[in-house]
Amino acid sequence: MSTSGEQAFEYGFLLQIKEDAALAVALNDYLTTRSYLAGFSPSQADQKAFKRLHRPPDPQHVHALRWYRHITSLQQDLSPDSSRKGKRVQPQWSPPSGTDVPQLRLYNSLTRAKELFVPQNGNKVTWYSCGPTVYDASHMGHARSYISFDILRRVLKDYFKYDVYYCMNITDIDDKIIKRARQNYLMEQYKEKQPQAAQILKDVLTARGPFQARLATTTDADKKQMLERLDASITGALKPLQAALESKAADDVVQPLAQALLANSKDMLSDWLDSQFGSEVTDNSIFAILPNFWEGEYHKDMNALNVLPPDVLTRVSEYVPEIVEFVKKIVSNGYGYESNSSVYFNTAKFDASPQHSYAKLVPEAVGDQKALQEGEGDLSISADQLIEKRSPNDFALWKASKPGEPSWDSPWGKGRPGWHIECSAMAGSMLGESMDIHGGGFDLRFPHHDNELAQSEAFFENDHWVRYFLHTGHLTIAGCKMSKSLKNFITIKEALAKNTARQLRLAFLMHSWKDTLDYSPNTMELVVQFEKFLNEFFLNVKDIMRAPTDITGQFEKWDEAEVALNKSFFDRKSAVHEALCDNIDTRTAMEEMRQLVSHSNSYIASKKSAKLGPNRMLMESIAIYLTQMLKTFGAIEGSEPIGFPVGGEGQNVDLESTVMPYLSVLSKFREQVRTIAREQKVMELLQLCDDVRDVTLPELGVRLEDHEGLPTVVKLVDKEILLKEREEKVKLEEEKQKKKEEAARKKEELEMAKLAKMKIPPFEMFLAETDKYSKFDKTGFPTHDAEGKELSKGQEKKLRKLFENQEKIHKEYLLSKGVQSVVEKK
Repeated sequence: MSTSGEQAFEYGFLLQIKEDAALAVALNDYLTTRSYLAGFSPSQADQKAFKRLHRPPDPQHVHALRWYRHITSLQQDLSPDSSRKGKRVQPQWSPPSGTDVPQLRLYNSLTRAKELFVPQNGNKVTWYSCGPTVYDASHMGHARSYISFDILRRVLKDYFKYDVYYCMNITDIDDKIIKRARQNYLMEQYKEKQPQAAQILKDVLTARGPFQARLATTTDADKKQMLERLDASITGALKPLQAALESKAADDVVQPLAQALLANSKDMLSDWLDSQFGSEVTDNSIFAILPNFWEGEYHKDMNALNVLPPDVLTRVSEYVPEIVEFVKKIVSNGYGYESNSSVYFNTAKFDASPQHSYAKLVPEAVGDQKALQEGEGDLSISADQLIEKRSPNDFALWKASKPGEPSWDSPWGKGRPGWHIECSAMAGSMLGESMDIHGGGFDLRFPHHDNELAQSEAFFENDHWVRYFLHTGHLTIAGCKMSKSLKNFITIKEALAKNTARQLRLAFLMHSWKDTLDYSPNTMELVVQFEKFLNEFFLNVKDIMRAPTDITGQFEKWDEAEVALNKSFFDRKSAVHEALCDNIDTRTAMEEMRQLVSHSNSYIASKKSAKLGPNRMLMESIAIYLTQMLKTFGAIEGSEPIGFPVGGEGQNVDLESTVMPYLSVLSKFREQVRTIAREQKVMELLQLCDDVRDVTLPELGVRLEDHEGLPTVVKLVDKEILLKEREEKVKLEEEKQKKKEEAARKKEELEMAKLAKMKIPPFEMFLAETDKYSKFDKTGFPTHDAEGKELSKGQEKKLRKLFENQEKIHKEYLLSKGVQSVVEKK
């Protein structure tokens, strides 16, 4: 049979059988191994075989009889005389209209708008990120970029399922590195000579001259403040040494003072030494020691912050040959020119080309000489170098090395790469003529990234070297600008000494990646509370999941509360997805997740108040989703399906599954002991149970929560958190006790004051107030004021009330002392 009416089976041989009995037997045998009830209308073969049978097959021919009845039914349906529907067919199906599905959009600095994200090559995303210039400790400004980009990278890779190829550079050749390396080298040489105290004093005073001249001419307020602090520090160390030398103090007094001055004036003195002897430092290896060390420290910091390493890392020092070739092609394309053994980029020539445009990111900054000079570097803005350029807007592709600088061979002579060309050559080598994403800090937009774009598009002769430019926002410290050059910064190690890597990441997640983030105690306190809020939820869900149940008992009936929570769950998931599609807005996503936890907590509380258990599978689904999202954001490491890992970093075992069975036994035993102790009023035993909860187990990272009428909740929490909670609890109890004692003291003082007042006989109460009253009657009641005027009736009325009240309380006092008879006799 078939719906199309075409022959479903090869019935031809059956049509040759003429006897009904033999036909029924053959038909039954044939249908035994075939499906024969498919479709809604008989085929031609069905109809021919049916007509050959003059009566239904016998019951022993099951398949043939069944087929016969089915065809009979269909024949009736097709009959014009049938009262039923003519032909049984499926009704027409209408597809759902559906809703608009959010699509990922990213804020693109090239357009200053959120643009639909479309990778150039299917699902693959090529990404280049500007890495650190390694000459000092990594600080929170670095963390702002690298944690933020790590979050974006993880979301693209693990949430949106893109195949992300992430490339980052290390700048280990740079004016700052060269200068700092020289200064460090010269300072070490100076110390190795072990100069006498008098020599140190002389050199510091000599170096102080140009330093104070620089201080006097500095107009930038922040820099001036930094220099003033340094000058004050030097002055503070200078005076004691001068005094000691003038008084010809002993060597054991003078030398510590000299070393203190050397330490306080290190920056100033090393800068002076560099100006005197920097040109004599010529060994390239000297310039590699500093960046090698700080690159290692940078990687340690990133590992501590749980920032994923790049898929490929490039160092400028390893790409000098590629950089030379890159510069050569820019020159051959007509966009670069040699001048005095340096090579510069011709911005006017490039901008005049119909295919190109200079300063795509910040066109309004063209001509900003301060920014351009900062981009060229401290060692490259002398007057003679500036006049080498055809235009002030041109920038160095290759710099001729001066004495005291590292150098490499090139067609233009000994030199070194310019800052901007480094990224272009390395990114071009790894990612080709066009990449999907380029990332960096907001302050790199101009001139660094604009110059990168120009020289790269000049090299590749295209106008799309970068499709999406992402820039992370600034980081301020308690509202103040952070700057390494101003020595106003917090290193990553210092930040990690105050907060965990997860807490720092949560702080970034709770702010937009492209806006300014203020790192302050208030910010971090909010983060700590939010982390605790999440952790308590996870611990509560784990406790719910530990409740014993069989395999079918985990499937519980849903009531209105479960339906409402599940709706909230799906609404929040949808809102999180929309937020992540909207420029990876983790701030909104985290708020939606917070609302989901709040709703879940309310549901759990309502169930507990009704002495009912929350729905296990629903709570597990919510907790797993939240954990997965936090894992996607890089805020949770480990394989645990629910919550934050327990046991600290480097924990190789699932601590929870290992110890929880034992803790559950202990908890149940303690509950039984408490029950017996209450019944028999053994208070000492109850106190021991409390000590296990409050003193012993917190030292092991275990929290017990007793709830009236419900089983004790067992939670594994980091030991440090529990000890801090215990410390805060003790502190709270102490404050509570102090308040109680203070209230008792005040109460006692009031009682004493009241008693003292009660002791005063009414006839004495006004006599001491001679500054108010001058005459009294025989009962001690005042009749005239201090000036001798008779009291008015209103004044007398008020005083009379006070007098009568004093009579009353004094009588109460006398009665309390058992002298009633004396009063009555009087």
